[in-house]
Amino acid sequence: MEDQTSRSVRLPHRSAGPLRQVVRRLLLALLVMAVTALLVYVERDGYRDNYDGSVSLLDSVYYTTVTLSTTGYGDIAPVSDSARLFNILLVTPLRVLFLIILVGTTLEVLTERTREQWRQSRWRSQLRDHTVIVGFGTKGRSAAQTLISSGLVKERIVVIDPSSKAVELATSEGYAAVMGDATRSGVLLRAQAQRAKQIVIATQRDDTAVLVTLTARQINPRIKIVAAVREEENAPLLRQSGADSVITSSSAAGRLLGVSTVSPSAGSVIEDLIHQGSGLNLSERPITKAEAGRSPRELEDLVVSVLRGHRILGFDDPEAATLQLTDRVVVIRRAPESEESGAGHPPRGQVNPPRGTAS
Repeated sequence: MEDQTSRSVRLPHRSAGPLRQVVRRLLLALLVMAVTALLVYVERDGYRDNYDGSVSLLDSVYYTTVTLSTTGYGDIAPVSDSARLFNILLVTPLRVLFLIILVGTTLEVLTERTREQWRQSRWRSQLRDHTVIVGFGTKGRSAAQTLISSGLVKERIVVIDPSSKAVELATSEGYAAVMGDATRSGVLLRAQAQRAKQIVIATQRDDTAVLVTLTARQINPRIKIVAAVREEENAPLLRQSGADSVITSSSAAGRLLGVSTVSPSAGSVIEDLIHQGSGLNLSERPITKAEAGRSPRELEDLVVSVLRGHRILGFDDPEAATLQLTDRVVVIRRAPESEESGAGHPPRGQVNPPRGTAS
């Protein structure tokens, strides 16, 4: 189980490509050989060649090759004290460095594997109350970006996708990722779904979303499940499968297109509310003690709805006229950077006139 998990879970990291690593090691080995050959050639008077008695530049390169590779034919040997001291202080350390470079690939592979297993073991032991995103396509990436803009850190997000390219993209952006089919319980367990706080299902097929929902609900009965479907007729089936919230992507896009056609300004405001982090944000928060007993209109934030138990009440609903301490409210507020830049920050899609011109 440990080896299978190590191959399936990929934590974000930066590393050079294998070709680049091989080329770098080869260049280092050649540099060590060149430096050693040059040093031997400078001290050539202290060496003796059994063939002709003198050591040329080619002989220096030949001696360096057989010495660094520990072959040691003995046909060229240091005879003077200075040449032998030179071998002790310089050639021997260079020989060790040369061997380290050659054997380094194997050592690095073993070290990297051990380090990666340690990272994954530490990651699994610390990961709790995180968010799992199934599917890292357009919907999944947008969901992850929205969660991050809402304050969730990347270390608290785990991506599941059957595509190796999607997994590589997720890890390159800083997410932990699991490659596999999320309809299988083993894949969800590798993503620690049994200890997750919520799961976002953004698969390409509606039937896959239903199976993932059933599996996730079986593994973690308390997990919050938010799922997207393409066809509105499949939304009730997804809710019956255990999804807490279902988003119909095609219908939602169609409604936004219709609103933008009839009223472009209204469409721009809705789009601004959807995009977290700039302009206006739509968020949910609990009622404070100071706000309990007041009406929604008396709050500083613009209240859209009041959540009381499992019911959603409109801001003008008579039952929501007096807020209770156990209530939650859905409010519209400006994004943090919009508040810093002042109230004049335009919503998405609106452009302020240049300075010096009449508005």
